[in-house]
Amino acid sequence: MNRKIYIRRKETHSYLPKEVRLGARVAIGSIFVGRQPLKGVEGEEAKKYLPGIIGLPAEHPDFPAREKDYWASMRVKIPFEGKELDISTHENGDPINVEDYVTYKWCSKHRQVAETKEEMDAISGKKFYIYDPKKDLLKRNKRVQISKDADKEFIKASADVARMRRLLRVLSDSDPDKLSSLEVENNLYDIKTKNPAKFFKAAIDKDLDLKDEIAEMVQRDIIRKIGNQHIHGDETLGEDLTDTIVYFKNKKNSGAVNALRAKLKEVK
Repeated sequence: MNRKIYIRRKETHSYLPKEVRLGARVAIGSIFVGRQPLKGVEGEEAKKYLPGIIGLPAEHPDFPAREKDYWASMRVKIPFEGKELDISTHENGDPINVEDYVTYKWCSKHRQVAETKEEMDAISGKKFYIYDPKKDLLKRNKRVQISKDADKEFIKASADVARMRRLLRVLSDSDPDKLSSLEVENNLYDIKTKNPAKFFKAAIDKDLDLKDEIAEMVQRDIIRKIGNQHIHGDETLGEDLTDTIVYFKNKKNSGAVNALRAKLKEVK
């Protein structure tokens, strides 16, 4: 399987000329975990892949010491454009470029290396990230598929104004009953466009009607929402929405729930 990844470094804002930044020496250096240097491969993988790199067979008495020295002196230079590593594998799963594979495994464990650019930007101390074109392609395509699914659900919902109002109430703080059908559709479209995954999840939620009912009870001051809790009088219906849904579904609470529904019907 052909696969290449790239170790990229964090871009720093600098007034230095680009040619100077291009030539800047940046490297990922060896670190210790406890009293041992960080290892990219261990156990059977180390015995299988390291002999060709460090120049000793795994059975050699000096192999452990040479292995430790190798990891302790590990240093991977990351140029401005990033470092390409070929981690392609043979049909049996063994790496074609053993040294690149070992370097990749070591970098992926390093505390300064993030799995994604987003993770690097979010966590202080992360100075590098792994760019995997294949993963990125799959991730982007997943977003495309979710967006397509959201579009399908929006088209179905737009044919039913009542359903659009339920979705809008659950997905926003607005009161859809105070809006025209065009305003409801436009607002819902904006939500779907901004966060298709959130919209799609709500659209296929089997508890949508119940969530809408609870949200409307909060809007009509029939039940109070304090933090995540839903409260009626002195009774806590649920510590969060999930708990409150369980409360509403519990047949033991049917009398109280029917009373709440009667109040909602009165104020509509």
